[in-house]
Amino acid sequence: MEVIQSIKKEKTGYLLTTKSGLTMTISEDSLVRHRLLKGSEVSEELLNRVKEEASFDIGYQKALNYLSYQLRSEQEITDYLKKQEISFPQIVKIMDKLKELSLLNDQVFAESYVRTAIRTTDKGPQGVKEFLMKKGVDGGTIDDALSLFDHTHQLVLGKRLTEKMLRKYQQKSQKERVNKIRQQLFIKGFHADVISQLIDELDFDEEEDEYGLLVKQGDKLWRRHERLDTRKRHQKITQSLYQKGFSFDDINRYIEEKEMELE
Repeated sequence: MEVIQSIKKEKTGYLLTTKSGLTMTISEDSLVRHRLLKGSEVSEELLNRVKEEASFDIGYQKALNYLSYQLRSEQEITDYLKKQEISFPQIVKIMDKLKELSLLNDQVFAESYVRTAIRTTDKGPQGVKEFLMKKGVDGGTIDDALSLFDHTHQLVLGKRLTEKMLRKYQQKSQKERVNKIRQQLFIKGFHADVISQLIDELDFDEEEDEYGLLVKQGDKLWRRHERLDTRKRHQKITQSLYQKGFSFDDINRYIEEKEMELE
């Protein structure tokens, strides 16, 4: 038998200490259920039962608190409880209770995240899928949830992203902007057919002066390479401007006009 020496309130429950020096954290429910009081004699069997109950009660409360901020996947809750040093048998019981109360459901979690991603992020379906996979959601559940992210939603979201990218790279050639937009859409996880449609529908300003953009880029390069001999300077400028997406005809025109200014 053990004799309870003290019971002290703590942040995560109550710290029970016996006269033999045994300590354990227990929940308030266990304290009341078993009428544990200072000076009471308790058997080793009861202490073990209380310890298991405490692990469940405390773990369950921690899980509820963790869920109070936002929806979580089953894997997230499991990993969290492991970090809180809750025993595996109690984690299983906690997970079962959360599911029974409809507080934990990967299908609901996945569908909720897809809807949120459509409204608030610039991720395409593949980007959303990768996020859910990291959260431990199984492939079938993810695919079901992604049915919400249909072609129309992808186009609307992709259109916002392409317009943003057009503004960001407005000082670059049309070819370079197209390449950067295509790359960004791919990185964000949009489907290939959606990317192709978005690229086809890019709306460039009809009054946009492509040659004017080239001149701005060319003048920077000219100043950078002005100490090189003529042939080397032309070679460097031509190579750089071509890599930026400008045509050889416009590049040659720029170099010829620049040389005429120096005569």
